[in-house]
Amino acid sequence: MSVREGHLVELVDEEGQAVGSATVSRSHQAPGLLHRAFSVFLRDAEGRVLLQQRAAVKTRFPLRWGNTCCGHPQPGEAVTVAADRRLAEELAVRDIPLTEAGTYTYRATDPVTGRVEYEYDHVLFGTLPEGVLPRPDPDEIAELRWVHPSSLRAELSAAPELYAPWLAGVFEVLTERSGGR
Repeated sequence: MSVREGHLVELVDEEGQAVGSATVSRSHQAPGLLHRAFSVFLRDAEGRVLLQQRAAVKTRFPLRWGNTCCGHPQPGEAVTVAADRRLAEELAVRDIPLTEAGTYTYRATDPVTGRVEYEYDHVLFGTLPEGVLPRPDPDEIAELRWVHPSSLRAELSAAPELYAPWLAGVFEVLTERSGGR
C-alpha cells in the first residue's frame, strides 16, 4: 500500500458538507464512501488541455487517460491548496492560479482492481505559463499529451474505455464554465 493510501480524506454528504474522515484506502473499498476530491485541467495559450495517462501502478484505473492532475484534500484543507501540492508532486509545476469551474459527483468501480471511486469532485482549471515544462513523476504518470477540447470530446465518445470514468463528467463541467472551449 502506498503512503498516500493511508492519508485521510474528508467524507461529505451529497451537498458537499463535511461529515467525517476516512483513509484513502478505506474510502475506495466497495461500496465506496463519498469524499471530497479535485480534478485539475491545465490549459495552454492555444486552449488545449493537458491530459495524463495514469501510471500502471495506480490502484484505480491504471493506464487510463485522465485530466492533468487529481487528488484529495485533507480534512479541512482548501481544495486549491491541495491541488497546488499535487501539481508539484505529479508534474513539478508550482504556483499556478486555479479557478473552480464547479463540482461533479460520480461513482465508478474499477473492473480490474475492484476499487471504487465515489467522489464529490471540485473541477479546477488554470493556464500553464508559456515556457513552463511539466516533469511528470513516473510513479504517477505514464505519459502526457495536449489535446484540443473538440478532439477530446470526439475521443471520449469514440473510445470511452481508454479514459478514466470521471473524465467526461469533469470535462463537461469545465466546458460549461468556459463556454464550450
